[in-house]
Amino acid sequence: MTERAGNGEARVEPGAAPATPAEEGPAADTAIPDLLNRIAELEDLRLRALADLDNLRKRCDSQVSRAEQETRAAVTREWLPVIDNLDRALAHSGADPDALIEGVRQVREQALNVLARLGYPRRDDLGAMFDPARHDAVAARSGTSARDGSVVEVIQPGYGEGDHQLRPAQVVVARSG
Repeated sequence: MTERAGNGEARVEPGAAPATPAEEGPAADTAIPDLLNRIAELEDLRLRALADLDNLRKRCDSQVSRAEQETRAAVTREWLPVIDNLDRALAHSGADPDALIEGVRQVREQALNVLARLGYPRRDDLGAMFDPARHDAVAARSGTSARDGSVVEVIQPGYGEGDHQLRPAQVVVARSG
């Protein structure tokens, strides 16, 4: 059985069947179309929000792509002088070998400076204690006077520090016994 509460709302007694729209009267006749209109409005808002979100994602992708291209171009510009100097060294390959070697050393130093400016300085790990976050041990060597666990030879240097490590150093580590 359905009764009207003092505030005009229908109240269903426990165990009673809910009222049908015909039993509700004129209020039910206008409520359903109003609710259907509200559902349609909300669905339209949902679709608009999804379209706005998709447009925002596309704009962000475009901006990220442009930023990546600009970053790559900036890094490439840093390396152009190194390439230019290597070309000059090759152009003088018939010159005095000592002068050529000195030129290559200078270009190498220039390349190391570029890496440092980009945030990846070359590390000198010789004598440092082995750290698996910074080093890849490729061998162990016993019979050295070096402290156990220290780097006694750098096979390939590491570049960068901490979270900004380009690559770890490949090292030989001292081992007792």
